[in-house]
Amino acid sequence: MSAHLDERSLMPKRSKVPPQHKKASLADPFAEREAGKYEHPIPSREAILHWLDQAGQPLPYERLARDLRLTHTDALEALSRRLAAMLRDGQLVQNRRAEYCLIKRLPLVAGVVIGHRDGFGFLKPDEGGDDVFLPPRQMRALLHGDRALVRVQGQDARGRPEGSLVDVLERNTHELAGRYVEEHGVSFLQPDNPRITHTVLIPAAARNGARPGQMVVVELTEQPGKQSEPIGRVTRILGERHAPGMEVELAIHAHGLPHEWPADVEREMRAFSGEVPETARQGRIDLRAMPLVTIDGEDARDFDDAVYCEKAADGFRLIVAIADVSHYVASGSALDHEARSRGTSVYFPDRVIPMLPEALSNGLCSINPQVDRLCMVCDMRVSADGSIGRARFYEGVMRSAARFTYTKVAAILATKDEKLRREHAGLVPQLETLHRVYHALSRARAKRGAIDFDSTETRILFDENRKIEAIKPQMRNDAHRLIEECMIAANVEAARFLHKHELPALYRVHAGPDTEGLQEVRDFLGSLGLSLGGGREPQALHYARLLEKVKDRPDKMLIQTVLLRSLSQAVYSPADIGHFGLALTHYAHFTSPIRRYPDLLVHRAIRHMLRGGTAKNFQYSMTQMENLGGHCSMAERRADEATRDAVSWLKAEYMQDRVGEEFDGIITGVTPFGVFVQLNELYVEGLVHVTSLPSDYYVHDARGHRMVGERSGRVYRLTDAIRVRVSKVNLDDRKIDFEPAGSPAHAGRNVRPMTRHTKKARRKKR
Repeated sequence: MSAHLDERSLMPKRSKVPPQHKKASLADPFAEREAGKYEHPIPSREAILHWLDQAGQPLPYERLARDLRLTHTDALEALSRRLAAMLRDGQLVQNRRAEYCLIKRLPLVAGVVIGHRDGFGFLKPDEGGDDVFLPPRQMRALLHGDRALVRVQGQDARGRPEGSLVDVLERNTHELAGRYVEEHGVSFLQPDNPRITHTVLIPAAARNGARPGQMVVVELTEQPGKQSEPIGRVTRILGERHAPGMEVELAIHAHGLPHEWPADVEREMRAFSGEVPETARQGRIDLRAMPLVTIDGEDARDFDDAVYCEKAADGFRLIVAIADVSHYVASGSALDHEARSRGTSVYFPDRVIPMLPEALSNGLCSINPQVDRLCMVCDMRVSADGSIGRARFYEGVMRSAARFTYTKVAAILATKDEKLRREHAGLVPQLETLHRVYHALSRARAKRGAIDFDSTETRILFDENRKIEAIKPQMRNDAHRLIEECMIAANVEAARFLHKHELPALYRVHAGPDTEGLQEVRDFLGSLGLSLGGGREPQALHYARLLEKVKDRPDKMLIQTVLLRSLSQAVYSPADIGHFGLALTHYAHFTSPIRRYPDLLVHRAIRHMLRGGTAKNFQYSMTQMENLGGHCSMAERRADEATRDAVSWLKAEYMQDRVGEEFDGIITGVTPFGVFVQLNELYVEGLVHVTSLPSDYYVHDARGHRMVGERSGRVYRLTDAIRVRVSKVNLDDRKIDFEPAGSPAHAGRNVRPMTRHTKKARRKKR
């Protein structure tokens, strides 16, 4: 959708140099790339943006075509399509005279909408920077995930930039899942996704047999407007809310996860055989005699990576072989389009929605034992101190010698299980060499100051009725860490390769703490008599040193949690800014192309260079990579939200039969309305509302991450132990409510009661 603006209120910034005095240039640095795509090539997006910038004023289509010297009908049609795409992607906008304007010359921000369950939202800018607050009235015409253009107009009451909607660039939601409701003769859908607060009206002719209370899928026939709710029609009846597996079905539809293979993908898949053809092996380095092995979890079904290590004169030779997905998934194919749309495989507790069809993800692209597989190889020399010297990439063909699990490898290496060592006698020496290179890489990791936060992953076990039977912690061992270090090493070398050749590509970037977050951390640490080094720009090493310093303190978990929450979320971006948490200057995802689209893009870039390509004739531009980075980051968040919703519903159902029972837990969050508690044995989280706390008036101390009773001085602080009773479970909202249990000693730590003077001091500080 193009944006038509009122040019009187949104005049472009004046060019500092009059257009007639500028040195105009039609030189397109990506002309070679465009010539490879079109019979009648047109200027790249970069060239169009540059020309509009030089012009210093909005230009109509006819003037643009003339200035860009396009006359052929096909070229003119291609330019029209390209400009439409640039409007859709928020690179350009049209005013009411249908002239094309540069977004950067207007007081506008383009980005992705993030909805909130309370009706407001935020715009996450494409260009980075602070999120823009969108009050409920601006969210009326928007749904979570839409791309929009907003005008920033001042700040809200909390000092955040506030925006008003100018135009919707792209709609993200086309179907929703939820409960079908009939009230007072009106039919509507209550969406299951908590980020979408609209009700979807359903005309009588569009009910398609749905009964009140059933969970249904609705296709949107009209998107919401500033004065109107969305309208839809029932396309599928999922069934009753408590049916087994309903939580996953709802999560899939509520979050818009692509989950069915289009017909054109099915047709393309029929062209693949079950084995690697001889022609595909030609021109590749043959590694089939090398005893590469896979090491994964017991329940893994697709195997992205295989490893091998041998002693070398200067340390070790480490080989990481990754399934060559790019050989099978051609750019621009239906398979590629669907993989891009999915962005990532989605892992629910009992099923997977794969990024690629199973014939590839579990077949041709899965490194199964004793079968030929095509691979992309990172061949590295690792010194005894863990530094990587020479590294090279090449296309190979391999045959996995064995499929190991983390448990087996740990038993072979750590506990020296004799039976397993005899069974795999031929591979034990190389496993031991892998173990040694792991220790070398681990020492290098510690030396550079990578942050190592303690965390516990869990696994849900189901009974025969697909209900939770138990939630068990997943214990990490040296085998997990061994593979992790090998994968990080290959990812680093892939990023260095891309950086060296200046290819447009996606990096896995992790920014350091922002100024506001850093100040909050320093204030908190100061209250504990601690400090974080690094001044205004601390590095991961400073975080690591502080964690080492406090490792024996009783409040170490509190300090670790606060430090962790000060960091931003890692994203995909063509800007190679490094990975703060891993303390790495260059980092990309290379090792999982079966389940992550950014890895597939990295493989394509490396293959392009290996086959003699250049940055100028690479099929992707920097602008395309920026768009792909935003999409892949969104797909990752979408997958996380969907799985979190499904797991939250399962856990709420699991706790229904435990209302009234008491458990020990720790406080995982402190808010003005209460504290969140995670149960130690069950790994289930719930809320102790402030009104459930022992009788008192409680003050939320945000900087101290605690709740303090004004009269009693009782304190509830992040990571404190607390015993709670399960008081209520709401399945529809996936909420579990707790209340303090036992004696006051179990319900918070007693400190000196707040006096009149301390209350006054606290108010002044706030």
